[in-house]
Amino acid sequence: MQAREQLRAAKQRRKADRIVLECQEQAYWLVNRPPPGAFDILEHGPERRNCHNSRVQLNAEYYKKEIEHNKRALLRTRVKSSICLESFVKFSEQYLAHDPIMQGCLPSNPWITDDTMHWSMNSDMVTTPTKLRVERWSFSFMELLNDPLGRHELMQYLEKEFSAENLCFWQACEDIRHGENSKIAQKVDEVYKQFLAPGATRWINIDSKTMEKTLLGIQSPHRFVMDDAQMHIYFLMKKDSYPRYLKSDRYKNLLAKAIVPQETKKSVFPFMRRQRHSSPSPALASHATEEDGKAKAAGAGSSRGAGGGAGGAAPAAQTGTCSGTVSQV
Repeated sequence: MQAREQLRAAKQRRKADRIVLECQEQAYWLVNRPPPGAFDILEHGPERRNCHNSRVQLNAEYYKKEIEHNKRALLRTRVKSSICLESFVKFSEQYLAHDPIMQGCLPSNPWITDDTMHWSMNSDMVTTPTKLRVERWSFSFMELLNDPLGRHELMQYLEKEFSAENLCFWQACEDIRHGENSKIAQKVDEVYKQFLAPGATRWINIDSKTMEKTLLGIQSPHRFVMDDAQMHIYFLMKKDSYPRYLKSDRYKNLLAKAIVPQETKKSVFPFMRRQRHSSPSPALASHATEEDGKAKAAGAGSSRGAGGGAGGAAPAAQTGTCSGTVSQV
């Protein structure tokens, strides 16, 4: 009965009064809400814990857990916010010249000018890359690996250094990770025979612990079975091959020969601009077709009328001529 009376009274209140009561209730629960981590009867039900069961017993097991927790906390990397902001600003300044939104595209934005020269110059494999593209390889080793042309240049350099098997192994592991699921077992077996098996044609040098873990995972091959070996080879190339490549004459010559595209000048005259090809609206197309049909019908009718008038005048002239001849006779 009480709930029914409260519902009836709530319906009889004015809208302004209802809004005031709702705001008062929200303010009350904002002030008197339970602290974080407090027990919630709505979630755990009526069988709530009492104070005696929730007390922690300070025994040897408790202190062992505390020690393990503190040891794990010491291993976490904690960086000051000032250092994080400094590195963020440095990263932004480094990539500022390579941001097409902030600096624009050279020679022009293909989405605006319909000129595909920008895409042609920055395709996967080109003879002479742009200077911005080659400079970006020096930012990080992953930037070099993510670029197909950069991987190709690094492969040619490593072949001269007789260490191309490391990059080949890394590419094979990437193929396993992102390849088809049905061919994983076959690809893992090929990688093992080519890079890891005793007497392999392109044997790679990894530590014994990583080798044991990889060989154990090969028995039940999956997509990430080569992750440890791939990471080992990645850091090996990052610390040794990558710095030597940046200091090599091959990279310096490629950077010197790289081109800097000139900005395409916009045409001053509007009639020199390329017209955009767009398909017309179906409604406009049907309307234009109807108008063409009406114009053709009107032209055909006028031509018929002109032909009929000329035909009627000719017999009349012939009749007049005949009558004149008869009268003369």
